[in-house]
Order: sequence, then structure tokens, then C-alpha cells
Amino acid sequence: MSYTRFDAVEEAFARPPVKAVPPAPATSEYYGCCVFNRKNMRKYLSSDTRQKVYESIEQGVTLNRDVAEQVAAGMKRWAMDMGATHYTHWFQPLTGGTAEKHDSFAEPYGKGESLEEFTGKLLCQQEPDASSFPSGGLRNTFEARGYTAWDPTSPAFVMGDTLCIPTVFISFTGEALDYKAPLLKSEAAIAKATADILKYFGIENEFIYSYLGWEQEYFLVDASLYAMRPDVIMAERTLVGHNSARNQQLEDHYFGCIPSRVLEFMKDLEFECYKLGIPIKTRHNEVAPNQFEIAPVYEQANLAIDHNLELMAVMKTVAEKHGFKVLFHEKPFAGINGSGKHCNWSIGTADIGLLSPGKTEMENLRFLTFTANILKAVYDNNALLKASVMTASNSHRLGANEAPPAIISSFLGTQVSQAFEELLNTDDMVRIGGKSKYSLGIPQIPELLIDNTDRNRTSPFAFTGNRFEFRAVGSSANCSSAVTVLNTIVASQLVKFKEAVDRRIANGESQVKAIMNETREVYRSCRDVCFDGNGYSEAWKIEAQRRGLDCETSAPLCYDAFLSEKTVETYKSVGVMNEVELRARTEINWEIYSKKIEIEARVLADLTANHILPVSTRYQSILLDNVSKMKEIFTETKDFQQVAAGEIQIIKDIAMHTSEARALSVAMEEECDKFNAIESQREKAIKFHDVIVPYLESIREHVDALEMIVDDDMWPLPKYRELLFIR
Repeated sequence: MSYTRFDAVEEAFARPPVKAVPPAPATSEYYGCCVFNRKNMRKYLSSDTRQKVYESIEQGVTLNRDVAEQVAAGMKRWAMDMGATHYTHWFQPLTGGTAEKHDSFAEPYGKGESLEEFTGKLLCQQEPDASSFPSGGLRNTFEARGYTAWDPTSPAFVMGDTLCIPTVFISFTGEALDYKAPLLKSEAAIAKATADILKYFGIENEFIYSYLGWEQEYFLVDASLYAMRPDVIMAERTLVGHNSARNQQLEDHYFGCIPSRVLEFMKDLEFECYKLGIPIKTRHNEVAPNQFEIAPVYEQANLAIDHNLELMAVMKTVAEKHGFKVLFHEKPFAGINGSGKHCNWSIGTADIGLLSPGKTEMENLRFLTFTANILKAVYDNNALLKASVMTASNSHRLGANEAPPAIISSFLGTQVSQAFEELLNTDDMVRIGGKSKYSLGIPQIPELLIDNTDRNRTSPFAFTGNRFEFRAVGSSANCSSAVTVLNTIVASQLVKFKEAVDRRIANGESQVKAIMNETREVYRSCRDVCFDGNGYSEAWKIEAQRRGLDCETSAPLCYDAFLSEKTVETYKSVGVMNEVELRARTEINWEIYSKKIEIEARVLADLTANHILPVSTRYQSILLDNVSKMKEIFTETKDFQQVAAGEIQIIKDIAMHTSEARALSVAMEEECDKFNAIESQREKAIKFHDVIVPYLESIREHVDALEMIVDDDMWPLPKYRELLFIR
């Protein structure tokens, strides 16, 4: 007897919670135990070697090979003490995920003997095949050499039996083939540009960082139900499925009591994260059923992104242990919330947040200066910023169910907006109010401290008190893409701002007046990017277009922003990427978009032909047999038509939906075959967007209609009510 959907549902509901690994009494006792951090360096490296590593991390000093040998020796001893037998350069190719090639510490020695070896050369550099990863034409099969190089600013860690060493990945000719190399360059660019501005405010010799706090949303589905959904396995989302009668409309899942089985998963996940030094802080139910969120405290952006990628890998492993599959797709289920990876971004020194209003006039001017320049960067590059988050999967999410629209604007809130408006109308210093107090009038309840800004969940780039929350980033994304763009455009704008201020000073304005006057003009020139209203309204779409904001929603066309003359000059001016690298990445974006849509098309065609239509016609045959028998009983034509009219209509509906679904599927696959012959990746991606995506939507309409007609006992796929409400 075959394994049916009902077997899978029964198994899912009967599955008991898996007990979490019992953590040590205090997190501090095991936090970071799997990371070659400063605590572990003190045990395995000499003080002189440690100091050189610290200088490399904090001051950008290049480590020489002698120091690398000493680090490698200590790192190997630590890793082996942790049970590691292999090592790998852990890097971020342009697939969007991570990559690793494991090599054993074991090295043949003598006659039939072996010793463990790991040298400074192996630590610093390795050579994966660069032609086997997406390169956008930078590398070909006949010129495959590429290099990975150690990034000391992100500590090595042990996962399983493998020492993982974070690295950059570049081609033989020096172009970046990954996300990390441009990110590190953008970090250096924004640090330098910010440091130059801070000299105006008497702050010198401070290291500047971009900070990131991501919020990772995700869905959990039971593993047995996941196994019954070919679309979720292959395309990472449900390509068919009628909405459940109950989904999120009661708003009772958000921040609700975490289901016991999910809570055990979360405990186990946190335990593994803490061992890797990932500073997880928050866990909660999200808005949609079976949707959840995990978030850390803020870190320097490079480390935060590495930690996010580590987390995503660990989540998959821990989820399987608990009988779950974790879905990072931005819109795995139609009609309910999608998942984002909200990137809370800021810049500052180790002690000073530059996006926090201050207590003095100069601190407030500093805040307005940096905020205005960020707004200007977003305004001038809003199409580029959108392109950095636009993917085949995220395009399903943007603009619905609390996800921001595909129009980049910025929410500032009442107090900050008023401060800027005051700046436009005065020559005096602007005062920004701090937190105010509010009493509920209930004696037992303490006064509340009210922030200087509200929140706007429809804003893609919202100021939230001491940072900007870039809400448009998708849950499956490597957030390096968005952060690199942010760092780059802000660095470029700060360079322009300094040049303008210096010109004003040279023309006789005082330094403070020059900063204030230029900040005023910068804000005046970019006011149109500020919008505090409802981003979902039709009126805003019209207004945004009038303001000159980019309103394009086609992902392939959005990618054009990477190749604009302005973008190329911006990246070149601050040394993050050259035109060749930008063109290569854009080619990869188009190629990945086409491939993902084609996968969905092929999976849906197979699903329709081999799962849906056979069941539908089988049910139709049952109805036809029943109608035939009814005709024998009700011999009078009038009686027969009266009692059989309903079933006859159902038979006709099934015939119509199956016929349309079959014809559309065949036509869709023929179009895919035709488009694959197109050489231009841009033209191909546009065809898949304009032609194939509508096919996917049309076929789904017919299949979802059949789901509501066919006998529930016969329907082969787990339904939304089963996928979304496992406890």
C-alpha cells in the first residue's frame, strides 16, 4: 500500500517533541567554545602572535607569513582538541549560499605513517575551481583558476568535524567572485569617508564600522509533509495550493505562545548558535501560521553576515533533527505573510552611534549631517538599492502582507522630519527632542518612555531611532548584497559632501556654518525620498512616480541599475568594484532569475501532469459512472436533469480545468525550450518574467480550483490547512 498524504499528516501530528540538548548552567560557560576567538587564542597562541592578529583585525595591518604559520599551528591544535579532523576555506560564491571543500589534516609520512599538518600557506590561501561557480563570464572552463584568501576579521570556527576558515574568493585576474570581498572593500570605503567627516566634529583616530542587526524570518513545515510536496522540495515554495479557510486573519499567531515542539527546536538551535558565538537574543512567533523569527544583537556588519550564514546552515540541521524542514523562501505560501531578513544598519565608532540624536547642538548637527547624506544616497540610488534585494523569490513578497513595496522610500517619523524642516527654515542650530514620558493614568504602571519615531511596516528603509531598518531584504538572501550597496552609496555621498563643505570653507564660511548650510541643501535635494504614509496605497504609487522614484517591479529590468553610468562611477570612485565585476554580477542575476523561473515551470508542469490531472480525471470518472447509474434510475428526462444537474456541472468544471491546465502546461514548456536558445541573459530573463510567470499563475488558478472540487480523500498533496497548522 502506498504512502499517502493522510499517512504523512498522521505522522506529523503524532510526532513527539525532540528534547533539546541540555545546555550548560550558564550560557557564558560555553558561549563561543567552537570559535577560535580571543579566549581560545590566549590558550593556543603566544602573546606576540595574538597582538599581531589583533592589529590585523582592529587596524587593518596585513599579517606576514611567519605570523600566519604560528596562527595556523595554534589553530590546528585547538581545532583537533575540539575533535576536528578536516579543515576548509568557507566562502560565499555568487550562488547566494556558502561553499566549502574539506581537506584532512592527515598527511602521509614515511612508510605507512601519517601526521597532522596545517601550515600558514594552507591557512592563508587555497585554490577552488573558479569556473564551476557563477562568474558572469569572468572565468571559463579553460581558465578555471581562482583563489580563496583568509579573512582574519571573521574568526574561524569548528562545525561538526571541520575547521571552517572564513575567506574571500577572487579570480586568477583579481576580480571578486564572492560577496565578502566587495563587502570588505565597502566597509573600508565608508570607514574612510566617515572618518573624514568626523574630523569636522573633533573626532579623530577612531575606527569606523558599519553595524548590522538582521532579523531572520522563516517557516517550519513538518518533514513528512514536506516530502509529499515536490514543488516545495524543488522550487522551495508551493506552486499550487488553495488558501486555507483560516490562516492569519485572526492575528492570533503573532507573538503567541510558541508551540512546544517548535520551542524545543528553538532551544536546541540557540544552544548550537551560542557555541558558534552567534549572539542570538530574540525568538518569537511571526504573523503567519508556522512562521517564526530569530534575531541577534548588533555586530560589525562583516561578522554579522557570516553569523547569519552560519545560522542558516545550523537551522537546517537542527530542524531535521526535530522532524522539521525550514523554509527560507520569501513567499512559500500564497495569501499570507512572506519572510524577510530585515537589515538594521548603522555606522559608528566603537563607542559613538552616528545615527543617534545627541544631547548637544554639535551632536545634533552631526546626527542631521549623517542622516541627510544617507537619505541623499538612497534618493540618488533608489533603483540600485532595490536591485540589491530583488530576486525571483523576493519579488513575490514585496508589496503585500506587511512587506514593503518595491519603491524605495524612507520613513523618518515626526520628530526627525520636524527637525529637518526646521533646518530648512532657520540659520540657528536645530534641537531634536529626546524620549518623552507618557503616563497611562494607572498608578501601578510606570511611565513609558516614548521614542522619537514611530514604526512604519510599509517603509522599505525606515529610521527607527538610532539606525535604518532596510525591510526590503529577503529572508533567503545573503545580506552582503544590500549592505555592500548601502556602504558604497553612502561612502560616495559622504565624499561629495566633504568636497562641498571644503569649498564653502574656502569661500569664507565658518566650518559650522558650512556644515549646516550644506546639510540643509543636501536634505532639500532629497526630500522626495521621505514618505511616512501608507506604502501600499495606490495614491503613493502615483506620487512616487511623480517624485521620480523608481517604480519598476520586473526583477530583470531592476538589475539594469547595476550597469548605469552613475552606478559604475559610484563604485569606481570609492574602490569597491569595477565595471567588469558589476557587469559579471548582473549577468549572474539575470541567469539565476531565468533558471529559478524555469525550475518552477518544469516542476509545475510535472506536478500538473503526473499528480493533479490523473487524480482529477479519476474523480471525474467516478462522477460519470454515478451519473450513468442515476440515468438508469431516473428514466424521466426531467427527473434526471433535476437530480443530476449538480454533478454534471462538476464534471464539466473538471473537464474545463484539466483541459486548460494541460494545454497551458504544454505551452509553457514549449516556451521554456524556445527561450533557452536565447543567448542574451537579459533578454532571456525578461522573457521568463513576462511570459512564463503569467503561465505559472494561470495554471495555479486551475489547479487550485480542482483542489476545491476533487474528493479530499483522493487529493495527493498536503493542503495548506495541514502544512500551516502542525502542532
